[in-house]
Amino acid sequence: MRQRRARVRTLVALLVLSLAGTGLSAVVPKPQQHEARHEIEQLEETFRAAMLHGDVTALGSLLADDYMGITASGTLQTKDNLLAELRSGKVHFTVLTISDRKIRFYGATALVTCRAEVKGTTPEGAVSGSDRYTRVYVRDPSGAWKIVSFEASPIQKPDAHK
Repeated sequence: MRQRRARVRTLVALLVLSLAGTGLSAVVPKPQQHEARHEIEQLEETFRAAMLHGDVTALGSLLADDYMGITASGTLQTKDNLLAELRSGKVHFTVLTISDRKIRFYGATALVTCRAEVKGTTPEGAVSGSDRYTRVYVRDPSGAWKIVSFEASPIQKPDAHK
């Protein structure tokens, strides 16, 4: 399980680095950076609200067609999988509280990390606890930000390793 997570983190890092190295990493002026940061913050709130309210339409508009997510349990999830699970009620969150959000930009790529307190249900069963997540946005050719990748990792309690 740890090897799988390490491989996935490596793949996400390679994705970000490859996108940053495509010529998209030109210096962005401060006013545009501020505007982009505000836009990503709004999209993050839209994502949170869509997950809490089961809004498949809003979530579908946020996710890139080739979106790939990795849940806190290590399950791979495509855009179609996530939308179908949300539509069916297999995924339902009652609590999704975000803190410690950091947003970094690499050209047309935005990397968001946060802490999330979650409570709800997934196909694997009931979930409750604290996770850290990474979400990757890429600006598409029309200028819209799309979520291309997501990974959640449960925060272990200090005595969980004993």
